[in-house]
Amino acid sequence: MEAKAETQEGYFFNLTPDAVLEAVEISGLRSTGRCTALNSFENRVYEVELDIDFFSEEKAEKRTQSRIIAKFYRPKRWTFEQIQEEHEFILDLCQDEIPVIAPLSFPDGGTLRCMPGCGIWYALFPKVGGRAPDELTDDQLRRVGRLLGRIHQVGASKSSPHRMRLDPSTYGYFNLKFLLEKKVIPLDFQYRYQSVVEKICEVIEPWFQEVPFQRIHGDCHLGNLLWNDQGPFFLDFDDMVVGPPVQDLWLLVPGRDLQSEHQREVLIQGYQEFKELDRRSLRLIEPLRALRYVNYSAWIARRWADPAFPLAFPHYGSYQYWSTELEDLESQLKWILSSY
Repeated sequence: MEAKAETQEGYFFNLTPDAVLEAVEISGLRSTGRCTALNSFENRVYEVELDIDFFSEEKAEKRTQSRIIAKFYRPKRWTFEQIQEEHEFILDLCQDEIPVIAPLSFPDGGTLRCMPGCGIWYALFPKVGGRAPDELTDDQLRRVGRLLGRIHQVGASKSSPHRMRLDPSTYGYFNLKFLLEKKVIPLDFQYRYQSVVEKICEVIEPWFQEVPFQRIHGDCHLGNLLWNDQGPFFLDFDDMVVGPPVQDLWLLVPGRDLQSEHQREVLIQGYQEFKELDRRSLRLIEPLRALRYVNYSAWIARRWADPAFPLAFPHYGSYQYWSTELEDLESQLKWILSSY
């Protein structure tokens, strides 16, 4: 079983254009042979050009899409059931006419397939154009808030029992245990790092029990927000979790200054036109920021065998890296205790 997992990962790290094109064509499509790798650390994502002339006139009328996106999910990250729940959430949003990029259906009606011989799950998506905004005006923030309110309204309508729950147990204690067991943290920092993470989790755990949990985007920062002629839409629901809705709100406006507070309030005003926000959950912003720090460090450590990660994070694991992480977490603890 372990050997199979290693083979899966090796195949994933070295996924070739030929393998990508083969996966697309066994789904019933025909490509021109043009295949471009897109930026993505977690999964492998490719833009594939389709050969429209391959289709009959009848099919060609229905298929104006000349390019699709092929997404190959990292082995051992999500189970089949977890990916299915991601797709289900997106399709639920589409059914409610909320602008998102939904996975395409394969001939059997499903949206998820397994690559023969290697066991890697993949899905196909239409290519949708848009631009990522650097910053948002108040009018745009209200519009994005309305969109997010609609997304969360749909998210609350169903459960996703297989998806990860965003709380101090999963993002805090679980990640801390992994970092300690793998001896990733330098000895000079281990005790202080463990102490501050445990203290943060101890303080904030009751807070998470006071607010509702539901399906949310989970990684709802501006980099996952695009804008086109029809308006704003979110992409990449890969990090979808069951968690407090405020997670998506604070990631869109992560700052602490007065301008950020104003922007967050404008965002919430738009949000509450479609879904009520439990104001108690706003005090989870600093705890969620702290948990994101811990989760980020554990995420890089888990992916270190992937050749792309040492190149992208050359300072990870250094004395300076962990010194900065520790200072940030100790600062977070002070912020949290100040609102205790």
